[in-house]
Amino acid sequence: MTNPTRAPSCCCCFELQHEQHSHPAMRAVERDVLGCDFGGTSWTTKAQADRVQQSLGLAAGTRLLELGAGTGWPGIYLAGLAGCDVTMLDLPVNSLIRAQRRASEENVSNRCRSVAASAAALPFRSRSFDAITHSDVLCCLPEKLAMLRECRRVTNKGANMLFYVIAPEDGLTSRELTRASDVGPPFVEVPGDYASLLLDSAWKLIRKTDLTADYLLALHRLVGAFESESTALEALLGSAEYTAQLLHRQQQVDAIERGLLVREMYVATAT
Repeated sequence: MTNPTRAPSCCCCFELQHEQHSHPAMRAVERDVLGCDFGGTSWTTKAQADRVQQSLGLAAGTRLLELGAGTGWPGIYLAGLAGCDVTMLDLPVNSLIRAQRRASEENVSNRCRSVAASAAALPFRSRSFDAITHSDVLCCLPEKLAMLRECRRVTNKGANMLFYVIAPEDGLTSRELTRASDVGPPFVEVPGDYASLLLDSAWKLIRKTDLTADYLLALHRLVGAFESESTALEALLGSAEYTAQLLHRQQQVDAIERGLLVREMYVATAT
């Protein structure tokens, strides 16, 4: 679930949010909204995590790279579900420490490793991975094409990548696009479209699926959970921050219902 707070360093924003999401009250909210409690910052539900495993054909021995892994959702879950070897990459070190701790709790630490680095400059040799996944990362990163090119570099030819991303709806007016950018993730605007970016980074688009209805449902659940857990969340966040986060989520609901924001799944193959 993307951070509503705008700050100079997205790394710092997400590290703070991961810390907040480790609190029992926030984990209860996450269970209500997504069906998991890893302290994640994406909108990937348990059903969508299952789709990653199915679409990528993950199995024992598969080398999976998860970008923007945060505290380990859904990478750790996929390691347990499929028996694959997962490399979890993100910038906030403390979040990755939490991920490794959770991997130990889930008895998959032998199949999970964490690397602190930028998704736009991957510290791996070429052709190091069999599959890649990332959830709501491209909409939080300005270097979208660089990231996709790096993804291609570190995968084998024929490898598959599945990602979820939030984007402005096609055909918005300038005013509508500004509103979508104001309430969406930090770098929600796309230069062109993701199909073109994939083509320019040597990926072949296999499938694109609109998941906006699921995104809207999750937001409605989040707003409801925030309201029902208001006492605990105000104590955790402080009254001003609680009110700001709740208002931001309500604004996102409005933007989606007005057709300004979408959430989509892309599956692509390395060419």
